[in-house]
This record gives sequence, structure tokens and C-alpha cells, in this order.
Amino acid sequence: MSLPASNCPRKPIHNRSIQVHSFERDDGLWDIEAELIDYKSYDYQRRSGATQRAGQPFHHMHVRVTIDINFNIVDAIATYDAAPFGEECTAIGPAYRDLVGMNLLKSFRQQIKDRFGRTAGCTHMTELAAVLPTAAVQTMAPQRRRSAESGKRPFQLGGCYAQRVNGPVIQEIYPQWYEPSKPGTTEPSGES
Repeated sequence: MSLPASNCPRKPIHNRSIQVHSFERDDGLWDIEAELIDYKSYDYQRRSGATQRAGQPFHHMHVRVTIDINFNIVDAIATYDAAPFGEECTAIGPAYRDLVGMNLLKSFRQQIKDRFGRTAGCTHMTELAAVLPTAAVQTMAPQRRRSAESGKRPFQLGGCYAQRVNGPVIQEIYPQWYEPSKPGTTEPSGES
């Protein structure tokens, strides 16, 4: 379901797109690549006097992490195609090599905030890196299924409303880990 139409006339201002692609490598590892693009819907003058055209990216950046079966980052790179302050922005790219050694499922977002917060990183690159964990989980879905078939509890159980251990999804897909609701407890309705 899409968002309903706005109840007030409006004009477009800012556009951001984030794309993530993942790849299974021949060496038994996985690459997760994310891209962020920002552009305005109107022309404007840059500080240099040049005109930034509508639709022309002023942020265009990429981050790639290589992970193992346990979601450990074994390689990382961050690059820029466009940045509003040129080399002052792009100079921080090599610092994102410090993602190596982090685990996408173990306090990753807090770790990137701690390591790359404020002037130790790029706000937008750090925000882009924050999308990697959920993309990695989707990437590893076939491995998770095999793990569940081998008798190991899938890590995603209890991680969101749909995968609550007392809900119908778990009862159907993973009945061995289904936990019926205790008497007297209530479930959120999902309505707002």
C-alpha cells in the first residue's frame, strides 16, 4: 500500500535514494554494497558560484563490506562520486576501513556511531553504513534456513513484530520455537 495523497498542495524539494545490493562470492564470503544519492528538485547556486542543477547529485557515495557466515566484516571500502565539499568530504573515506572487525549483528549501529560520530566520520556515509545489517540478514536467508533445519534456533526470532515467538508466522514456519502467549498477556493490534 502506498502513502495516501497529501491533503495539501506541495512542491518537491529534496530527494534521497538508497540502494543496497548483495553478492555471494566464489570464496565463501558475501559482499554487501550500499549507495546513497541526494539531489534537489530545483537549481541553486553553490558557494563557488556554479549552478547545481535539479537532479544532479550533490551526495553520491558507496560503501561495500565483505562478510563471513557469522556476519563479521572482513573487508570494507567507502568511496564518493559526489560530495558537497569535495576533498574535505572525501578525505574521510579511507577511515571506513575501520569497519573491518565489526559484526553486523552485534551492536553494529552503536559501534559505527562510536567510531564515526561527529567529526570522526561523514554523517551520510555513517548513515549509509547503518542500513547494512538488515540487508545482510536478507542476504543470508538461505543459510538461516539451513541452520534452522539443522536444529539451531534462527537468530531473527523475536526481532520484529511479525517474528514474535508467540505469533502466527513462527507458529507456521518454525513451530519448534513457537511459544504460546501466557494467559493474561495482550498483543499489540498492529493498528495505530
